[in-house]
Amino acid sequence: MQVIKVNATDSTNLHLKRLMADTTLIDFTVLVADSQLKGVGQAGTNWSSEPGKNLTISVLKYFKALRADQGFLISMALSLSLIQLFKELEIPELAIKWPNDIMSGNKKICGILIENTLKGFMLKQSVLGIGINVNQEKFSNLPNAASLKQITGKSYPLDILLNRLLDLVHDSMEEVEHAKKDLSPDYKSLLYMRDRQLNYEIHGKQIIGAIRGVTSEGRLLVEAEGGQLLSCGLKEIKYPL
Repeated sequence: MQVIKVNATDSTNLHLKRLMADTTLIDFTVLVADSQLKGVGQAGTNWSSEPGKNLTISVLKYFKALRADQGFLISMALSLSLIQLFKELEIPELAIKWPNDIMSGNKKICGILIENTLKGFMLKQSVLGIGINVNQEKFSNLPNAASLKQITGKSYPLDILLNRLLDLVHDSMEEVEHAKKDLSPDYKSLLYMRDRQLNYEIHGKQIIGAIRGVTSEGRLLVEAEGGQLLSCGLKEIKYPL
């Protein structure tokens, strides 16, 4: 493991990819930024992070035996490792809001951005972007965001939190690499709003349904009234406000 720390960058994922273009990095190279100025979430959404208050990191992970169609295993493993971290901190009401947010109740405390590189039919490497709201206390124009400090009233040492996070992520990626465990049941059990009948917008239509799980490719499964099972990709479903 190699940890690279920078004071400020536009985005940890972008910064790490620039380093990868310039030199050969070892497996599990970690880039940590004190300040992320233009953090990017899934499908180009912005990630707001106040300098010195949060964890914004990206991890380079190489894979030797993972097929291209197994990419969602990485997302499941990373999400579950973050859930474990927050459980250890006694953060309440944890859930995974598909595809890339970790929630405490109805508040987002963590975002994930995974960028995979394929080589033929194999998955060659991933850049794992993680942003955790730790000690920040104000979020401009982000009513659904919250920090660990806001939820528990405690301040958290970022270095200690980072070390534990990296241990958990490292172990979870080893599980993916060696197929040690079926992650689907644990992931499904933690899905945000699972089994609740709610009004979703799916493929541009208002549909009452309930989230039931995910496919092996990572598409969200929603059971509509009447029993029809709908498969949703990114940006094909909007959650209730």
